Amino acid sequence: MECVGFPPDQDIGELIELAHERGESVPWRGPSGEHLTIPLADGIELRFDREEDSDHWSLLPFYREQQRLRVAVQSIRSLEDSPFDALLTGWAAPTRAEYQDEWQSPGAYLLSCWLTDARRLPKCLMPGRVLSVGIAGFALEISFVGPNAEAPDQTVYDLEGGARLEPLSGADAPGGCMEASLRVKGVRHALNPITQLPVLLLECDAPGRSLHVFVSPWQLGQDGLRTPRPGWRIEGSFLFMGRITGGLPGPARQVRRHFG
Repeated sequence: MECVGFPPDQDIGELIELAHERGESVPWRGPSGEHLTIPLADGIELRFDREEDSDHWSLLPFYREQQRLRVAVQSIRSLEDSPFDALLTGWAAPTRAEYQDEWQSPGAYLLSCWLTDARRLPKCLMPGRVLSVGIAGFALEISFVGPNAEAPDQTVYDLEGGARLEPLSGADAPGGCMEASLRVKGVRHALNPITQLPVLLLECDAPGRSLHVFVSPWQLGQDGLRTPRPGWRIEGSFLFMGRITGGLPGPARQVRRHFG
């Protein structure tokens, strides 16, 4: 939440009350009133979710990304306690649609992200199916901001745009999280209308299309890191979330499948 302009000591109860007063229902989620969103700035939102028969609300930032990223599906996994979300793993920016167990297109990278409109997915989606998704990243931890020449890891950035991207690994690694080293193309400044705190959105080079990531100005200051600027590099771990923007079977095709 700090990535979209909320302080670490934000009163969560006040935000939940605000959501009940002026929140909007989120499409493709659950019952009305249990899944709400408050728009903060152009495309930036704060989302509120509560599962049926639960008193607990979860709050997460969200960005309505308009750019489409093609992803060749490797797996899609749902969680019992979050039935409206799905964890997508696949090859982003593929150059062909077919999928093989040991296949990787030149320039593609393995992506892990959460889809918040999982109800749109068909019951069976075969590996290799190419979806279009709109995703954005939210910083969990930033380890470096600065010119390329000062980057601590001087390994070759072998992806298009001088990027390095890979899912967090390990048995306890949270899903949808990526380690990233990205070159900043542009910086957008916004203002959270509730707290009047700044929001920092970066456009970064990546294969297929650029990626948008949010970072917390407060956290950068706490960690003694500089404010990102175009041409510099940023490194750290990010939670990626988004929605499906294409690649699903249309209504006519679904009818033909059911009725011959």
